Amino acid sequence: MRVTEKGQVTIPKEIRDRLNIGPGSEVDFIADDKGARLVVVSSGSEMSGDDFKAWLKSRSGSFDTGGMTADEFMEFLRGPRDDLGPR
Repeated sequence: MRVTEKGQVTIPKEIRDRLNIGPGSEVDFIADDKGARLVVVSSGSEMSGDDFKAWLKSRSGSFDTGGMTADEFMEFLRGPRDDLGPR
């Protein structure tokens, strides 16, 4: 690929199709030790309510907190808060 004078590059169709990148999509480039990675920020197509419900249903039961409450889980993830007094 060649970069234009304006700094633009064309993303190959097979990559756009695989990552669901279309008109209105937002992408970002992340620099790392190996070069740069293309990251899709938003695909440009909004998810319908039915699609979201189907996605949400597919996630149901996929995460087990072992019976912890939301607060207990957040403390488990982040560690104890030193700036709060005893409960």
